[in-house]
Amino acid sequence: MASINSLSPSQSLLKNTLFVIPTSFSNPNFDSCFLPNKRVPFSLRFQKNPVGISTVRMRTVPFVSATTAEKPQKRYPGESKGFVEEMRFVAMKLHTRDQAKEGEKVTKEPQEGPVAKWEPTVEGYLKFLVDSKLVYDTLDRIMAKAAFPSYAEFSSTGLERSEPLAKDLEWFKEQGYAIPEPSSPGVTYARYLEELSEKDPQAFICHFYNIYFAHTAGGRMIGRKVAEKILDNKELEFYKWDGDLSQILQNVREKLNKVAESWSREEKNHCLEETEKSFKHSGEILRLILS
Repeated sequence: MASINSLSPSQSLLKNTLFVIPTSFSNPNFDSCFLPNKRVPFSLRFQKNPVGISTVRMRTVPFVSATTAEKPQKRYPGESKGFVEEMRFVAMKLHTRDQAKEGEKVTKEPQEGPVAKWEPTVEGYLKFLVDSKLVYDTLDRIMAKAAFPSYAEFSSTGLERSEPLAKDLEWFKEQGYAIPEPSSPGVTYARYLEELSEKDPQAFICHFYNIYFAHTAGGRMIGRKVAEKILDNKELEFYKWDGDLSQILQNVREKLNKVAESWSREEKNHCLEETEKSFKHSGEILRLILS
């Protein structure tokens, strides 16, 4: 005759084991009990069979160790506010401390230093404007073509710069300046954007964001400083927008966040990883101002 006391705590294979208990041991008010065990928690349930003998089945209770519990998902800087904030966070880290308080990059190139110390030339500035126009023309063309449906969201946002740049270049021409052809930095970047837009929408959106949003922030500051030095404080059309710029930017932020909602975490990380290339190409065009 088996008894409860004969059970060893090390017996982990007790599932569905049937024990026979004399009728004298049964209690009509005692249906089940739980016997704590550090290794294998289990429960007992008594049943009275037709011949008057009580039986008890022992059932192991699932036990989950804290070490096997699922780890909390990693949170990325800015993630709680939307993907645009994630892109902004990564971009700011690639600035120098002279360019932004969150900047971590060490100043290596002249254009990375304080704009107040720049020595721009009209000829160099014209190269910058011409190459910039090529890049913005390319972006307009990509959005109109919309190789991926999400691109259509960013057509005619109000941030477009091609027409204002065309007006500025015409003004310089009227002042007697020769308008140069696009140079290597602009041609290279435009070609890269075209190729990227056809095969890698996440990486392309990274460039779209950084090109347009950087121009509305640091780009405007650069425009003012350069105008002070070589244009007698003339404000170019390149630095003017129709309507409330803050609202235009907010509208585009919302669209970017909406598009990114359908991306996996891997796709979002891939987009963020493209930020450095965006800064590299834009920096090469910006350097033309000092040429």
